Amino acid sequence: MGDTGRRSSPEQCPRQEPAAMPRLALYALAVCVLSVAAAVVSFVEGSWLGIVWVLLAGLSSNMTWYYARRGRVRQDGPGSVTG
Repeated sequence: MGDTGRRSSPEQCPRQEPAAMPRLALYALAVCVLSVAAAVVSFVEGSWLGIVWVLLAGLSSNMTWYYARRGRVRQDGPGSVTG
């Protein structure tokens, strides 16, 4: 209802730290961002090579999702990444 004036100590209310993203997920994310930028530049210049960059962006975004989820599942406990 209102503030009781009591402060909770860190022992009573522990904070959960966010899970660190695995290194492979960060690399895949960097590739995704760079390939999107390359696709934009290619299309602006009128080159159809941008299609290859779009495909690479899609692949690397899926890899980012997979490795981030795999790291989260490993940290939380045993289980299947795809399930």
